[in-house]
Parts: sequence; structure tokens; C-alpha cells
Amino acid sequence: MTLRILALATLSLVTPTRTVHAAPPDPVARGAYLARIMDCAGCHMPRGPDGTPIVENGLAGGTVGFELPGLGTFWPGNLTPARTGLGDWSETEIATALTTGVRPDRRVLAPVMPWASYAGLSAEDLAALVAWLRAQPPVEHAVPEPVGPGTPAPAPFYRVTMPAP
Repeated sequence: MTLRILALATLSLVTPTRTVHAAPPDPVARGAYLARIMDCAGCHMPRGPDGTPIVENGLAGGTVGFELPGLGTFWPGNLTPARTGLGDWSETEIATALTTGVRPDRRVLAPVMPWASYAGLSAEDLAALVAWLRAQPPVEHAVPEPVGPGTPAPAPFYRVTMPAP
């Protein structure tokens, strides 16, 4: 008898449930989140002479480059939809550069750009990141072109060194 009462009491606590489907996330908001956790600003946001990020310029391109032994010196590109940035690139071209490291002009991105890690983004996350980049205010800012090894750099850069064996 006690088990029967316990079973009935337990059943009375169980209520029918409805499946609630959340609205799909806003792709631009999702892209903003992804850009933040992927630290796009760490390289692509311009910096003042004292190294402070110039936040109001968004991802208009890094003002400090990276010198890679044997490869040369590279400056992070302008990721805004400006003419000097991604303005002429299609969504597919942006997604391709992010996931394969190849620009529309067929130039391969410098190895400091972690495109191999970004290749694992889901199609939805990749589309969200591209949507967010497209939604940014355009900022005209041309970054220096890459220079080969031993060529004088036209702008500040970090020197990447390899540990001695």
C-alpha cells in the first residue's frame, strides 16, 4: 500500500512538458561573439604610438606587423567593408580566406593568421562571422604590403624568433 501511495504521489508531481524551440540566434550577434573569442582585434585593430588599441577604428588593420624568419614582414589586413579592406570581397571569398588562408588574389595569408584553426568553424558560425564583418562600419585604412626577408619594413613590427635548438 505504501508503494502505491508513493507511486501516485510521484506521478502527481510529473506534469506534461512542452518542447520550446528558441528563436535562431541573430547571426551578427553570434559573429560579434565569435570575433571576440577569436581575438580578431588582437591583430587587426590599429594601435596608437603607445600601443593602445584605437577602438573607434574597429578592425581597420593592424599598425604593427609580424616579421617571420625566412618569410618576411606582414601587417594584419583591414577587415572592415571599406575599399581598403574587404569591400570588394564576396562573402564566399571572405569565408575562403578565413578557412583556407587564400585571398581572392590567390596570395596565401601569413602563418600567424590561424586560418587552419578557423577551418573547423561550423557553416553557421562561419556565416555569422562573415555577417558580422560585413555589418561593421567601413574604415578606409591601407596597411603596408608584405615585404620579403631582409627588406626594410615601412612600419613597426614584432620580430618572431625561434628558440635555439
